Amino acid sequence: MIDLTTLADLTPGICSVTLRSYGIDDVVRISAEAGLAGIEWGTDVHVSDAASARQARQATTEAGLAVLSLGSYYRAGAFSDFGRNLDLAEALGAPRIRIWAGELGSAVATADHWEAVVTDTRRIADLAAGRGIAVAFEYHGNTLTDSSATTLELLDRVNHRNVGTYWQPAVGLSDQQALDSLHEVLPHVAGVHCFSWGPAGERFPLQNRAGLWQMVADVLRGNGTDLDIMLEFVQDNLPENVLSDAVFLHALTLGED
Repeated sequence: MIDLTTLADLTPGICSVTLRSYGIDDVVRISAEAGLAGIEWGTDVHVSDAASARQARQATTEAGLAVLSLGSYYRAGAFSDFGRNLDLAEALGAPRIRIWAGELGSAVATADHWEAVVTDTRRIADLAAGRGIAVAFEYHGNTLTDSSATTLELLDRVNHRNVGTYWQPAVGLSDQQALDSLHEVLPHVAGVHCFSWGPAGERFPLQNRAGLWQMVADVLRGNGTDLDIMLEFVQDNLPENVLSDAVFLHALTLGED
């Protein structure tokens, strides 16, 4: 028998980038209508200054939702001012900041680029830890976290307890290849971005990859660590597709077939 007391809770959420063309209040309204539990607020459009961070925080909490994280576009290795992201995260009430692992894919990155990303990540991880905020890498192409192997190498070289990684299925991988990559980075996963893309980046309903996402949810729940699993993109960026994808996401987080 499965010991249900050891299963992790998966929090169904959404990244605000999913609804980039909508304002803060609309993002919250749509998320609440979809029955989602929290929002990762991005710095690309919605949370750009202290005022918008406070607005997003208030709207989110008043709707009974949680702020899951701050989706920043900070590129580790740039050694730029990270204080702005920390200030936004504090104003937003975000427990975690998503960052990017440099600006080059692992196949073309030089030793100097690797060293810069490692050194800068340690620096900002210390700064974030001082404010009680975690840091996690975006798991993405054209960065040093473009595969499970390079993500593990980077995390090993950074070697900082305040740094983890997100995970998402890399475009073009089979279901089994994507699942294998999750297993490899699983001990370091701080959150999951959830979507259904074809091999050329075509967007489909989440249920189009039901087999993959059901296996992913089983792995995450069986790992025993509570995690956020967030819709990141939906077909045609439409609110009605957020609603339909959220129905399937809820089933996943509850372990329903």
